[in-house]
Amino acid sequence: MGMPKRLLLVDDDAKNIFALTAVLKARSFQVRSCPGAREAIALLEAGEEVDALLIDMMMPEMDGYEAIPLIRSLPGRADLYILAVTAQAMLGDRELCLRAGADEYISKPIDIDRLLTLLNGAP
Repeated sequence: MGMPKRLLLVDDDAKNIFALTAVLKARSFQVRSCPGAREAIALLEAGEEVDALLIDMMMPEMDGYEAIPLIRSLPGRADLYILAVTAQAMLGDRELCLRAGADEYISKPIDIDRLLTLLNGAP
């Protein structure tokens, strides 16, 4: 399939969404965003077409650790490429994210080259 082109960004920080959306759209991605996991789950349940999901792991209400297994359980979403985003790279973060069901993780501030590399590895 190559590089996924339809991305869903899930982050409660509007500045992060704004910055990432600008950079990704400049690279021909179609970007949809929402401020929380509940909204993301509702979009996915409604049939939103996405190739990959970038989800902030630390959000109020429902964090990524809780949301990812729910997203994986949705019909047709078991194989969705999910990239977890963490506020800081702490020892063990990657393992926690992968155990929650993410395919890979990246820490903030997001290195765009690394992000593109990870997205390029999406199935």
